[in-house]
Amino acid sequence: MKRRTLIAAGATLLAAPRLAFSQASRVLRVVPQADLAILDPSVTTATVTRNHAFMVFDTLYGLTADGRPVPEMVAGHQVSDDGLTWNLTLRDGLLFHDGEKVLASDCVVSLRRWARRDGFAKTLMAATDELSAPDDRTIRFRLRRPFPLLPLALAKTVPIAPFMMPERIIPADAATPIKDVIGSGPFRFLAAERVPGARVVYERNAAYVPRPDGSPGLSCGPKIVNFDRVEWQIIPDAATALAAIQRGEIDWWERPLPDLLPVARKDPGLKVEITNRSGTIAFLQFNHLHPPFNNLEIRRLVLSAIDQAEFTQAIGGSDPSLHGGKVGIFLPGGPMSSEAGIEALAARKDFDALKRELAAAGYKGEKVVMLVGTDSVVNNAASEVAADLLRKMGFNVDYVAMDWGSVVQRRSNQKPPDQGGWNLFAVSADGDFFADQTVSPPIRANGKDAWYGWPESPQLEALYKDWYLAKDEAARQAIAREMQVQTWKDVPYINVAQVFLPTVYRKDISGVLPGFIKFWNVRKG
Repeated sequence: MKRRTLIAAGATLLAAPRLAFSQASRVLRVVPQADLAILDPSVTTATVTRNHAFMVFDTLYGLTADGRPVPEMVAGHQVSDDGLTWNLTLRDGLLFHDGEKVLASDCVVSLRRWARRDGFAKTLMAATDELSAPDDRTIRFRLRRPFPLLPLALAKTVPIAPFMMPERIIPADAATPIKDVIGSGPFRFLAAERVPGARVVYERNAAYVPRPDGSPGLSCGPKIVNFDRVEWQIIPDAATALAAIQRGEIDWWERPLPDLLPVARKDPGLKVEITNRSGTIAFLQFNHLHPPFNNLEIRRLVLSAIDQAEFTQAIGGSDPSLHGGKVGIFLPGGPMSSEAGIEALAARKDFDALKRELAAAGYKGEKVVMLVGTDSVVNNAASEVAADLLRKMGFNVDYVAMDWGSVVQRRSNQKPPDQGGWNLFAVSADGDFFADQTVSPPIRANGKDAWYGWPESPQLEALYKDWYLAKDEAARQAIAREMQVQTWKDVPYINVAQVFLPTVYRKDISGVLPGFIKFWNVRKG
């Protein structure tokens, strides 16, 4: 499949309309990767919601640039000699945006809600006898068995991260979204100024007390805010976004279209930089509840036809510096990565044979409803390649194009496709999402409790649990290889590409931190 091209891009840029923006001083204007459809980070794994949440909420621990957990909201912790009691002490000066003090009881309720939604949290709670707040500043874990990964669990940055919220806003049902976006983070969310599909606005939290020590890392250290406001401007059209940043109407474009990067690189007023060295990993998620992908043999046939190089080319364009290599189920180059079983991605091209095998496996020509987020650069490109491949294989693809926010909302629907459900979608996430078993959302295969698609594999679940009980890193790596081989057998999802996509900001912007997009430490001028 040939990658789409922009015809007469220069003319398109000249014709792009000027946008209306606030002229307030000390404002950072950003085009995020997608619209913010869901505000509650506890009920979705959408990356844009995670990025929003780190502005508004805070976590007990943060991660350094090399992935080590360090105290953030807590001043520190004490661990009993037997490793079974952890006392975490909140630091002074923590206030929620409505002026109320952050109490240990708020944190306990936040952690319990998180533990009903996140796999790593569930593993932690399975080792916990009691989670309590003996006083206003102390959070206590009494464990059944030692759990040395406790600070790492509380420092998660990938969904679902353990953000602290006031107890009074947390619904009794963990799946019910919060109605009020109140945190204790460095920014306040301005609900009255939000225009869905167009704008999201934050203002500096004047009462925020940054951590007094440490260095800024992935999510840790002093979070110093240098802007009165941060305005997210939703601009789905890439040419319009480029024209706006060239004219100085916006300051930062998180996820530019690769086709336009040569134009951005030539502009002396812009800087093009890869800040996320883990890259972006794209994958295809099957719905295991309904035909045809509840059929294992059909999923295996799709896997056999996947050509990762084709997906990589479509997503990253012709610049080889943006391309990753083969990707298994873990982050390439990470401690759990390997090429075990990678030959299952055979890139088969005999589509006549594939059609015959598809029919023999039981496919009857039913519609395959593919949800496509057209305003997401990576997801849209991956969807184009996947749809083309499926059609060549003989699938009857119903290509349902919508904005990514609508995909995020619809993908939770477990009903049949003809009742508002779905069969397949292409999605992407920061490479950090796939570092290991503690953070990868699609790696679980525990049925209705699994990630969207709801796969079920007793073998994968057994390996998942064994990984946490492994005696050392070598044992965990061995189990990770087994998990990868078993994943290619069960095909709950398919990783199709790793790419390294730059972000673009104006030359007068400085202090941009590595990793996911963050707005503290950033300066202008």
